[in-house]
Amino acid sequence: MMSREDFVSRFGGVFEHSPFIAERAYDGGHLREPLTAAGVHASLTAVFRAASPEERFGVLSAHPDLAGRLAIAGELTEDSRKEQSGAGLDRLSPAEHARFTELNSAYVEKFGFPFIIAVKGLGKDDILSAFETRIGNSRDEEFATATAQVERIALLRLTTMLPEAE
Repeated sequence: MMSREDFVSRFGGVFEHSPFIAERAYDGGHLREPLTAAGVHASLTAVFRAASPEERFGVLSAHPDLAGRLAIAGELTEDSRKEQSGAGLDRLSPAEHARFTELNSAYVEKFGFPFIIAVKGLGKDDILSAFETRIGNSRDEEFATATAQVERIALLRLTTMLPEAE
């Protein structure tokens, strides 16, 4: 089995800027070799779900705004940059960028964390549509939706890092 330090180094960023999830998964002793995307995802997700509401809120809050100031400044994590670029969010027209900025602001004001969606396979119009629909959710509904999206993002990231089960 890889060392704790190596495991956290490799998987600590799967849940955005939240290495505590990988640390707890490793310390829990539930990981089995060979490591697979599904197996590591199950362990990390179990830790995420067992985390306090404040810790889960912190994970949500660690995510960048879509097409936001971090993207413009080139300060996204490599995973986030690739994900947003793949959805075309790095190629928005000025009007589209203004709409994303407006929605980001309204969403954060309403919910207290950024809009989170697994963008793989989606285009900017799909994302805007989801944004416009989800901003009407209650805080509880949106917290549940956002945490489910975080788990989906983690699985998508892991499938690029690890093989599927044999």
